[in-house]
Amino acid sequence: MSAIRKRGLILGLWLRSPLEIGAVAASSGPLARAMARPVNLNRPGVVVELGGGTGAITEALLARGVPAERLVIVERHPRLYALLKQRFPRAKVIRGDAVELPALLTSRGIHRVNAVVSGLPLLAMSEQLQKAIVGAAFSVMPRAGRFVQFSYGPICPVPEKVRAELGVHAHILANILWNLPPARVWVLVSRGASR
Repeated sequence: MSAIRKRGLILGLWLRSPLEIGAVAASSGPLARAMARPVNLNRPGVVVELGGGTGAITEALLARGVPAERLVIVERHPRLYALLKQRFPRAKVIRGDAVELPALLTSRGIHRVNAVVSGLPLLAMSEQLQKAIVGAAFSVMPRAGRFVQFSYGPICPVPEKVRAELGVHAHILANILWNLPPARVWVLVSRGASR
């Protein structure tokens, strides 16, 4: 799929449902590469991508060296799910909700998760939903697991209150000024785990 068609698809879906899609354009190459950077390829387990969209971050994860067989993409939107299945046939693409991540993985015999990389629009969600999604992600990872999230805002997309309740802390990995709109990449880890 060409870059122009990806932009058109995302923009069209966003116009129909801005809170569900959360972006007016697919992630840029620099943003996608920054999202893939914190994944430790030496740790066992799959890498889970939440909200695969058109596959920009998926491409960066594969380019980073994540084997397609170790990549699990969870996408709720039916059209984007179908696109991801077509574009990445060797990855495991699951249609489902990120809140149900533990059950989605267990039902497919997946028990080891290395990291979770999220393209979900967390800033547009309630604190309760943010806590459910991030909590589900940390429930499937070991203590050293990383939750990578980008945001279009200047603050962490997971509020301090939610981070405290989940026992995680956050740090900024990168500022991507040339993304549309400019973005910031955050890494969340369990308190006491090394960054």
